[in-house]
Amino acid sequence: MSNFWSAWIIFLTVATIVGSTWLLMGNRKGRGEGQTTGHVYDEIEEYDNPLPAWWLYMFLASIVFAIGYLIAYPGLGKFPGMLGWTQVEAWQSEIDKAERTYAPLFEGYLAQPVETVAQDPKATKMGQRLFANNCAQCHGSDARGSHGFPNLTDNDWLYGGDAAAIKHSIAYGRAGQMPAWGAVMGEEKTAQATAYVQALSGQDTDAALAEAGKAVYGTYCIACHGVEGKGNPMFGAPDLTDDIWLYGGSESQIRRSIANGRQGQMPAHKDLLDEARIHLITAYVYSLSQKPIQAGAGAQ
Repeated sequence: MSNFWSAWIIFLTVATIVGSTWLLMGNRKGRGEGQTTGHVYDEIEEYDNPLPAWWLYMFLASIVFAIGYLIAYPGLGKFPGMLGWTQVEAWQSEIDKAERTYAPLFEGYLAQPVETVAQDPKATKMGQRLFANNCAQCHGSDARGSHGFPNLTDNDWLYGGDAAAIKHSIAYGRAGQMPAWGAVMGEEKTAQATAYVQALSGQDTDAALAEAGKAVYGTYCIACHGVEGKGNPMFGAPDLTDDIWLYGGSESQIRRSIANGRQGQMPAHKDLLDEARIHLITAYVYSLSQKPIQAGAGAQ
């Protein structure tokens, strides 16, 4: 805050207190019992009676309190207050207190394998709260994801669903890169590749286009998605043979993915969360995919 704005805030604050005090003291007495101000509305006359004593004292007490508060605590521009209190220090004090309280508990969970922690209801409850604060914005509060954000409750994983792979994804993030093939393939080959991908997942499509698309797939797509279209966790290449789609599985959506590419970004959390909290979130996410999968589940 500049010196000018600091002085301006101080001036406004002090002027408000002085003005309120002057207005209050100037109206503490009336003209006398039964005297009116001359204002009449709807046959109701306004009397010029003084404020009740208790009301006057209450106002005076609030003014005295305001002055004392501004002397003790920050509120007058850049003046820090006589007590030196700051909201940052108060926040940090609470954080430090929480760390001292919960650090042994976190360290205890960190010493256990993720698979073991995932079977502890109290630990997964803690992991769920951490997930809600740090991951739900993208993956949803139920972790079922949405368009462009993976469902974490099924067994379909881009980079692997074991504990180590999940923990690596949370800590270091992921950068999915599906190259744009539209300019390279052209319209005809893009349509053929689209039909072939549809056929891989069991969709009804043009058989002739799909057959021609097999050769196109073998030229441009096989390196990442594999011979059978099962994908490759090393590249984050999805399985094209199931009915689980990150960006949608309709003909138009598949064509768009092939032609324009996709760039998914999972942010790294290693600089935002300590290892123990990442461990708990990992255990929670891991536990979600260990449950029976409901029919039709999956982010489309």
